[in-house]
Amino acid sequence: MSEIIFEVREDEADGGFVATALGHSIVTQGETMEELRTMVRDAVQCHFGDGVPGPMPKVIRLHFVRDEILAV
Repeated sequence: MSEIIFEVREDEADGGFVATALGHSIVTQGETMEELRTMVRDAVQCHFGDGVPGPMPKVIRLHFVRDEILAV
């Protein structure tokens, strides 16, 4: 695996951001974008360093999802 993709959403209830890996059991959060980036890197290293089959990804992609509500 050369890349892992995280879906990133704003946490409307508590503020900050939540990142969920697609295809892996990795979820993390951060109050700021910089904190989120640090937490995502740490989570990936912990996940793949714990004996999970397969090589460590070389690239982490953050895919930002934003919901927009329009009044009718």
